[in-house]
Amino acid sequence: MTSPLLVKAQAQGRRIVEVTPERAGWKHVGFEAMRLARGEEAAVQTQDRELCIVVLAGRVDIEVGSERFESLGTRDSVFDDRSPAAVYVPRDRRVRLVARTGTELALCFAPADDRPRAVRLIDPASMKRSVRGQGSNTRYVCDILPHDDPTAAHLLVVEVRTPSAHSSSYPPHKHDSESPGQETQLEETYYHRLNPPQGFAFQRVYTDDRSLDEAMAVENHDVVMVPRGYHPVVVPHGYESYYLNVMAGPKRLWVFRNDPAHEWMLKGN
Repeated sequence: MTSPLLVKAQAQGRRIVEVTPERAGWKHVGFEAMRLARGEEAAVQTQDRELCIVVLAGRVDIEVGSERFESLGTRDSVFDDRSPAAVYVPRDRRVRLVARTGTELALCFAPADDRPRAVRLIDPASMKRSVRGQGSNTRYVCDILPHDDPTAAHLLVVEVRTPSAHSSSYPPHKHDSESPGQETQLEETYYHRLNPPQGFAFQRVYTDDRSLDEAMAVENHDVVMVPRGYHPVVVPHGYESYYLNVMAGPKRLWVFRNDPAHEWMLKGN
């Protein structure tokens, strides 16, 4: 039986996978992965949401009203070692997308606020890139729209590449309650990619009391929804993992708590 937290990808068609707040049973995060063939067009209305468009692979023209960004894209694959192109779009805007090449896009949504906000091209060179962990817990992070960037109202976007036979989002951590200085409440989606594409990874989502405890084998383009609880990822030998995280909650701040049963491994690091 498929986990209720796992959204399987579609092998054909424009929409690869989609998560709406209604489907997830939460309030904030929406996500869609889209594939466009060369010359293909798509339109998106933000309505009462804000949007971050991430050009995962390929090149695309993006029009928002009178603003036009041509041939956006920095890589041919999410596994290329470079930051992506991205555009932030506030509420009540219409977006037109025209693919210059075969293109894979991520549409990351969260509720907007009433503050006036501008369309913004997010420069790949401005994105913070870092290495987390050590040994077989090493992974490579790119902050696309982090919580200390004032561009957005609620939306946070980050991508992570995890080498073969490594763990990620580990030690297990959570961000599902408001505890000032210790933890914030953020919903989250994981959009998974595997290289080579026939691979798989494992993700577990669990709470302290185990009222939620789901272990999933995720395949290329699948999404895992994390409404609450810890959510580590493990990648088998021979396959490299990529995932795009979208987070949002009542406050735009990422403060997490590690599972105390596994926090011992950070001592001395």
